[in-house]
Amino acid sequence: MTALIEELIDATDTSALIRDQIGAILLVESARQQELAAIANVDPARYKLRVFTERSNPWAEFQDAPDPHGPTDTSPIINVALSGGDYDRGKSNFIDRQFTSGAYQIDCYGYGVSTGDADGGHDPGDARAAFEAQRAYTLVRKILMSGHYAKLGLEDSVGDRWPSDFKVLLPAIDGRQMQNVVAVQFKLQVTFNEFSPQWQGQPLELVSSDVHRHDSGELYLTADYAV
Repeated sequence: MTALIEELIDATDTSALIRDQIGAILLVESARQQELAAIANVDPARYKLRVFTERSNPWAEFQDAPDPHGPTDTSPIINVALSGGDYDRGKSNFIDRQFTSGAYQIDCYGYGVSTGDADGGHDPGDARAAFEAQRAYTLVRKILMSGHYAKLGLEDSVGDRWPSDFKVLLPAIDGRQMQNVVAVQFKLQVTFNEFSPQWQGQPLELVSSDVHRHDSGELYLTADYAV
């Protein structure tokens, strides 16, 4: 049997660090955009994003709001999740490093409230939800694909990032479409290295050494070492 691993495995995988970094970037940049909007006399609410990670249905609160007229905060909801990855053996080594292409799913949920006006016009909630989801997606994509985040702020870990695809979804529970909620699902591919524990050598302590000379005149060493 080979030697056992002698260290506690408590390090987080790079894939999880990247997921959390994506969420942090979106939250920080959303706050900064709100500041810039206020300076430019633009409604800051248009730049507010509520960010979650690894939630299966963060949009449920849009439906579960106690107010019969809808939730009090209708800002778009963003959920960042790791959805999978592939290992490239040709760019890895079989000992400690696995070159990885990871897929991250960034869902942008928009909520819309139906409204009318004095002239009898009608602004349907489902259309408003679609516009809100698309607006949130545009903000998310522009932030993550900005030159500021070519390596997502993780220069020592990330190789690159590239948008894979996006699509519009209609969230549903038990097969029933949720009213006035639309999502745009944005997928981001990120390349990075994962690492694994390695053999931990034992330090040697030099106990004694002697230098000798062959009959030919060449010097040679004899030494005793202990762990």
